[in-house]
Amino acid sequence: MTKDHQLSASGLALGYGDAPVIRDLDLELAPGEITVIVGSNGCGKSTLLKSMARLLAPLRGSVVLDGREIHRMPTKEVARVMGLLAQSPIAPEGIVVSDLVGRGRYPHQGVFARWSSEDERAVAEALAVTNTLELAERPVDELSGGQRQRVWIAMVLAQQSELLLLDEPTTFLDVTHQVEVLDLLTDLNRSRGTTIAMVLHDLNLAARYADRLVAVHGGTVHAQGASEDVLTEETVEEVFGLRSRVVPDPVSGRPLVLPLGRHHSGPPEPLSRPAPPSRCRSSGSHPSR
Repeated sequence: MTKDHQLSASGLALGYGDAPVIRDLDLELAPGEITVIVGSNGCGKSTLLKSMARLLAPLRGSVVLDGREIHRMPTKEVARVMGLLAQSPIAPEGIVVSDLVGRGRYPHQGVFARWSSEDERAVAEALAVTNTLELAERPVDELSGGQRQRVWIAMVLAQQSELLLLDEPTTFLDVTHQVEVLDLLTDLNRSRGTTIAMVLHDLNLAARYADRLVAVHGGTVHAQGASEDVLTEETVEEVFGLRSRVVPDPVSGRPLVLPLGRHHSGPPEPLSRPAPPSRCRSSGSHPSR
């Protein structure tokens, strides 16, 4: 089991230049749980994750890791505790998969950056659990989008951080690999106690995998809590501007959001079937043989 690290934001204001994106936001990640952040495009989800990972300094407020302001902590010290998968990361040109995944070991290496057997084991395990072992010697820029995304996840896992922040980890993945990745993260959470916070666009996958759901709207936290408390028809319309029906997921029992749209606003009409051919015959007629 990993150590329970405390990561929280208080009175957070974030933006680029004079354009604030996040305003007076408070958020505390529950140690040992999976927190999923949802919200409409441009609401500041990725910006929030960057600040909590120490990549973006706040305009106001603070992000605190284990009682210390994270933006005052040394980069390597933060990286030993926290791993980040940013949105649309870029690999160095020509780098092969094993070397990219190996970069996740940087926080654990000493001044002379000597490669150890522990580093070797961490990289091999990360490749294995993400089903990328057969890609180890291939250049990253030759991979498909889905393969590349799994390699980036492998790099974060090789870091063996006890707290993971992931911005859209299912990007470019088909539905099979989306479920595989989210199952993998759940395995890490349950077996190691890894605290995970991630941004997802798919509300139904978010509801299924989150211990705690956070809906961001208008630059602040609009609602947070268990998925059944957050994903109500009213909240979905307020946060996403989407009319929907919310019913229990027959697989997980969590909320299942069914968008209405303009063309599907009610129960479907029964399918019309052509009338069967008449069997009536005139008196004295005989069926043909």
